[in-house]
Amino acid sequence: MNKKVKRWKKLFLILLVLLLVSQIPFAYRRYRLGRLQNAIQQLNAQRDASLDNHGYNEFVGVMHVHSFLGGHSAGNFDEIIMAAKADKLSFVVMTEHESAHVNTGEMTLKGIHEGVLFVNGNELAQPNADRVLLVPTLAPSDQIITDSANAGYPSNQIGKTLLAGRGKDGLTFVAYPQEFRGWDTTFYDGVEVYNVYTNARQINPVVMFFDALWSYRSYPDLLFANFYQRPTANLDKWDHAIASVKRKLVAVSGNDAHSNVGLSLNDDSGKTLVGLKLDPYERSFRLVRVHVLLPSGVVLRQESLLEALGAGHCFVGFDLFGDTTGFSYTATNGVESKLQGDDIKLSGEVKLKATSPVSARFVLLKDGTIVAGDSGLKSKEYTVKERGVYRVEVYLPQLPGPVKDQPWIISNPIYVK
Repeated sequence: MNKKVKRWKKLFLILLVLLLVSQIPFAYRRYRLGRLQNAIQQLNAQRDASLDNHGYNEFVGVMHVHSFLGGHSAGNFDEIIMAAKADKLSFVVMTEHESAHVNTGEMTLKGIHEGVLFVNGNELAQPNADRVLLVPTLAPSDQIITDSANAGYPSNQIGKTLLAGRGKDGLTFVAYPQEFRGWDTTFYDGVEVYNVYTNARQINPVVMFFDALWSYRSYPDLLFANFYQRPTANLDKWDHAIASVKRKLVAVSGNDAHSNVGLSLNDDSGKTLVGLKLDPYERSFRLVRVHVLLPSGVVLRQESLLEALGAGHCFVGFDLFGDTTGFSYTATNGVESKLQGDDIKLSGEVKLKATSPVSARFVLLKDGTIVAGDSGLKSKEYTVKERGVYRVEVYLPQLPGPVKDQPWIISNPIYVK
């Protein structure tokens, strides 16, 4: 009997030691997140607040947001509005999943709420399963109806001709470009080059469970840093699409916010008694944002927002790792000056200038290929003498891993003609 007890004690001690040893990597990852948080705080304290906006005002918002209307989320309008207000956003682009019975795009948030501009849109599937974001949603009179029972509501049989003809009425963005197959078409205006949900699908649930045990209480937002990666495949598809269709394509990011990840215990009325939510809207809205530039004096409205997005006067900023507000990317040929998203004529040479609110590493890409990289600068000017599509990625090598090798800012291109 004593031998059996000793054997079980020995086995228990071995298992305990193995468990403790297995937690060493997660303890280190928690330590690493603490270092990252301190570095981000120092970085934000070093921001240059005197940057020239080149006659434009900057507005910060998020795109690709879902509510309870689409069936994949329990989030309500009040939660979304208050999260946007708490995060001091200027705009939120709603992209509700379609329904066969109700017009979710027309029913969702739109207009001004608590000082935030909401634009109503839809995420729709095409017949070949390609998914697009329509901003704003299609008007009932523009929709293709294949079932009389669904008259007046969004249909997944959206035709390319219809989408191509939207013009100033709205924009169409490729969603989930890693799965998109219609690159040879011309109905879309831009590409969602980064999507939080797509990136999060790479998470190992066991690893995330232990990461959450160790780090959630102290660094809930920065858990994102453990899986954030440059969307290399999507950026390559975007660069290639610009070359193949020979026209401008705007890069945006998608928060794909659902507020539906976590555990909860509810009573019979649906009221949450105990719960843990990993992706509340307020947190999702802090991860990545779209920064839009409007000419000074232009008021932020749906029309002006869509015009700026359509022109590519915007950039993607991973603001969780430091406020990207103040970044600029411009061009001059000695006759005219332009900003990201614009065409500029090659008159002998063109000077491209990128400016960051903090010291950073600039990477210049031409037609998707890296042609220059410079570190430890707040501003960098490049002289180019060849036609091409030039864009910039900005990195923060002063931040500790796992962020230092991942992009902090992804600009839209300047098209040197």
